[in-house]
Amino acid sequence: MHYRQIGQTGLRVPVLSFGASSLGGVFRNVDEGEAIRTVRVALELGMNFLDVSPYYGATKAETVLGRALKGVPRESYVLATKIGQYGEGEFDFSAVRTVRSLDESCTRLGVDHIDLLQCHDIEFADLNQIVDETLPALVKLRAAGRIGHIGITGLPLKIFPAVIDRVAPGTVETALSFCRYELNDTALDGLVPYFKEKQVGLINASPTGMGLLTERGVPAWHPATPAMVVGARRAVEYCRSVGADIVKLAVQFCVAHPGIATTLVGSANPENIRRNVAWAEEPVDYELMAKVLELLKPIRNHNFTRGRPENRDAIVG
Repeated sequence: MHYRQIGQTGLRVPVLSFGASSLGGVFRNVDEGEAIRTVRVALELGMNFLDVSPYYGATKAETVLGRALKGVPRESYVLATKIGQYGEGEFDFSAVRTVRSLDESCTRLGVDHIDLLQCHDIEFADLNQIVDETLPALVKLRAAGRIGHIGITGLPLKIFPAVIDRVAPGTVETALSFCRYELNDTALDGLVPYFKEKQVGLINASPTGMGLLTERGVPAWHPATPAMVVGARRAVEYCRSVGADIVKLAVQFCVAHPGIATTLVGSANPENIRRNVAWAEEPVDYELMAKVLELLKPIRNHNFTRGRPENRDAIVG
């Protein structure tokens, strides 16, 4: 696979990386043995960047990932996890909890340091606390060698400059955005020059919009509007009618952006991972891509948002 550097971190990662939320049974019940095989297959195929969180499956994802990494040389993979979100509606971005969370994650993952530690879904936080308490705690952990790099994650795009512009250069080294760069929503692209100027590496996640661009469709909890669901379904059905898989197109669309270091995909099925990696390396059918993008025009950049009222993006669509 093609590799890129995440911002100024020095971390070289594949354009398609492993999002471990699925190991926690977030989308379906998973067999632990199959989940462990999936991680091993991902590593064998060059997906050496692994992203997880204590929130996924109420620590299950970290626990399973730790078992999968047992015996794997530590220098052979880049490990990212998160702090701040621990259960449904349970957030704690205090300095004390941040340090304890790192210790707990290291124990579950079977490692003594984390390459990238991220503040998880900061739209649910008081951004003053992120700036004045959480990030200074992470800077101390970085200086002590407990972590390599610091990142922030979230859904609304406005939260990224709202934090990055208030801290010293180099404090925030990465930003993880999801559902804002995919076939139907490319709003994140407008911030790529900003991230480049700030020397912040960009991680993209959810290339299918958390199921929006899949045959299975969105789960019941999905926040997409009915218009978005109908518009996406039109593109899915067109791909099916011509014998194409829209997920393949979605993956190829995301990994092609040179300003995005890597895109995360998640699965607890080894064959799904093999398929995704193969798709990322195959030539793009540009005629099909153009047709699908045309079909998605009625919902282009329509979005959904969440978090504290002051952290939410304006709704389009």
